[in-house]
Order: sequence, then structure tokens, then C-alpha cells
Amino acid sequence: MKNRDDILQLIRDIMQEMFEIEADEVTLEANLYKDLDFDSIDAVDMIVKLKEMTGKALKPEDFKNARTISDVVEAVYKLINE
Repeated sequence: MKNRDDILQLIRDIMQEMFEIEADEVTLEANLYKDLDFDSIDAVDMIVKLKEMTGKALKPEDFKNARTISDVVEAVYKLINE
């Protein structure tokens, strides 16, 4: 899982499994809080799940500025390709 498309698919799977959000709603432009109805607890849950799936230590502060799915994809991409 080294490219952004794989990461996006992983995030779509997580959103569907954990938050019952349809995969077609999880676009790069989708705002986590406005479009997908996320809250801070959901964000922490997603970070924990991403850590389990990537094996990388994800820190909440790495995602504090993430507002869109694209922001999350970029944060994960940078982390796993360091």
C-alpha cells in the first residue's frame, strides 16, 4: 500500500465498515465534518484503525489539520513512505 489510490480504498473500506458511510460518498473532496458527519471521537477511531491496518504509529496531531479525505490520504501517504 504505497500509492494514494490504495490508501483511498483503505479509507473507503474503513468508512464503510466502521461508520456505515457508503463508499461512493468517500471522495477526495468530501469534508470529514460537514459531508461525512464526523466528530472528534470518529477521527480517533479512524486513526486507531489506520494504525492497525498500516502497522505505523499514527499520532492524532498528524491529523489535526485534516479536513477532507484528501488530507487524510496525504497524511497516511507521507507516514507510510517516510
